[in-house]
Amino acid sequence: MQKAFRLIISGRVQGVGYRRWFYQQAQALALQGYVKNLATGEVEALVITDAENLPHLIELAYLGPSHAKVQQVRSCEVSQALDVTDFQIIRE
Repeated sequence: MQKAFRLIISGRVQGVGYRRWFYQQAQALALQGYVKNLATGEVEALVITDAENLPHLIELAYLGPSHAKVQQVRSCEVSQALDVTDFQIIRE
């Protein structure tokens, strides 16, 4: 059963192509959701996937693109899933 999970990725993750990189990973895995920068300097990703895929997603999130330096990935299940059919980069 698919659930929605929020990942908060912290470290050097803005200005290094992290959102585009995460988008490409999400596309390859056929995920639904979004990725966006936060005012705190972190990146937020909301993904809709099966719970057993979450450890792999967290592992991927720690990798990041070559110029990123991920220090922490926090994850939690969110109760309200988005009504989305694809994965998007949100630019605000």
